[in-house]
Amino acid sequence: MKSVFVTVGTTSFDELIAAVSSPPAMRALRSRGCERLVLQIGRGALEPAPRRGAALALDVFRFKESLAEELRRADLVISHAGAGSCLETLEEGKPLLVVINEKLMDNHQLELAKQLHRDGHVLYCNCSTLVETLQSMDLSTLKPFPPGQPEKFALFLDKVVGFE
Repeated sequence: MKSVFVTVGTTSFDELIAAVSSPPAMRALRSRGCERLVLQIGRGALEPAPRRGAALALDVFRFKESLAEELRRADLVISHAGAGSCLETLEEGKPLLVVINEKLMDNHQLELAKQLHRDGHVLYCNCSTLVETLQSMDLSTLKPFPPGQPEKFALFLDKVVGFE
């Protein structure tokens, strides 16, 4: 696992950015062979700067027209539980660790993460358990997401959020 890509989509999720760029999280990633951490911070106020002597090379950006190249380069994606971010990562065939934003009201993201986890496609945690999850996760247990079926994903989302 050489490169980890973290995305918050178009939102602000400073708690995730702070948790994943903390020294304990960076050490956990480094111990798993990670050399590069790429943070897409969206609208967040927190913009971590590379630190001299840091365990990992750090790249930070807010938005790009497409995240496809970052997803292709990543050996692991850590993401908020936004449906678009999850689907794009899973369709790229990348291992996905979903971090729940517990500050969201009426949290459909938690329901989505739990269902994708039950189906074996993702691991999930919250910011307070991120380091522990990074230390103990077994990415080999994840099942590939069936490609090219956005309509099934849409039906799945409708079921999760109660539209069905």
